[in-house]
Amino acid sequence: MHINHLSLTNFRNFTRLDLDVPNGPVLVVGANGQGKTCLLEAIYYLATFTSFHAFHDRELVNFLAARESLAVGRIVAQFERESEQHRFEVRIIKETNGINGSSRIRKEILLDGIKMKMGEAVGHFMAVLFLPQMVEVIEGAPEERRRFLNLAMSQVMPGFGRTLADYSQTLSQRNALLKQLQEFGGDVGQLDYWDELLVSKGSELIYGRIHTVHDLARIAARNHRELTRGEAILRLSYQPAYDPLPQNPGQFPLPIEDPVDRRGLSIDDIQKGFTQRLKNQRSADIARGATTVGPHRDELRFLENGIDLGVYGSRGQVRTAMLSLKIAELAWMKEKTNHSPVLLLDEALAELDPTRREDLLDRLTNNGQTLLTTTDLELFTPEFVGKAKVWKVSDGRIKLET
Repeated sequence: MHINHLSLTNFRNFTRLDLDVPNGPVLVVGANGQGKTCLLEAIYYLATFTSFHAFHDRELVNFLAARESLAVGRIVAQFERESEQHRFEVRIIKETNGINGSSRIRKEILLDGIKMKMGEAVGHFMAVLFLPQMVEVIEGAPEERRRFLNLAMSQVMPGFGRTLADYSQTLSQRNALLKQLQEFGGDVGQLDYWDELLVSKGSELIYGRIHTVHDLARIAARNHRELTRGEAILRLSYQPAYDPLPQNPGQFPLPIEDPVDRRGLSIDDIQKGFTQRLKNQRSADIARGATTVGPHRDELRFLENGIDLGVYGSRGQVRTAMLSLKIAELAWMKEKTNHSPVLLLDEALAELDPTRREDLLDRLTNNGQTLLTTTDLELFTPEFVGKAKVWKVSDGRIKLET
């Protein structure tokens, strides 16, 4: 899978951009604030319809165009998948309400000229993105790690995004009922309906995460061992808020550095235990006015040689682990779909020592379509630069270096 042509209109600081995109490595070079990361953001948006930079889609529309009553930010890509050519278009439309002057944002998604819902469109084009701030996946709050898993799984597993949305909606309804029961009392049996829905959708999420984390951990461990030249062992520890693995009374939980294999559990096994756990937690949930158990509270930890990187990892260790994870995500997507996603790396070599830079570049040389941004071309080996196309970015314009 690769993009042949990309067109941007009023997207971030690009008022207009049209360029052919070669297969293989592309080095995007320029000073800070010139549009390098925005270019990667646009491509990743075609895969996930979300931005790691923007809190709201309205921020993606060029700020000068957004002054008008009607403004449209547009991303159009011609891409190849299974030797077939496709055209993907996303329109981010800002409209002003003529009555009170407020504005609203809506999205239109078209694949080969046919409008699609977002849930239907995810997965047709795939991309893996690394940004420096993504170290928050390891160092930040648990929702950052859940978001990472959700975005990766949505691209690969048909229907996962819909299941996630249904679970979130059900959780919101159950929490509203819990709050009502907390404040005014009532029939707790009303929770039965929402519990059934929550268990149905939540068990699918837990089952998918069990298998996804196991696969990612297997590939990431190999990547990390190679990037650190055998000096470090990386492990991923999935800690579901509801653990479907049976526990014997009085049994002590394993420390997080010991891997736990839950792959033998079926969705039916998870549903039965999850249902009982929700019933056991009803009094506590009503007292808090919130659902205290379920995949919305899952955790994922990253350990290097038994040390939790989120607590004790150095910047270099965390960055290397995140790169190992992103390369694993790329390989895992290819395993599941038989297609190679586009790889997008923003300042990936910064803060890595020369040995790890060289090892990373060796892995990327024959990776397929890869776009790497940098402010300093000297970070790359002459051999890698010689095999790559070099783009110079300045003030929202891109020029091919000869």
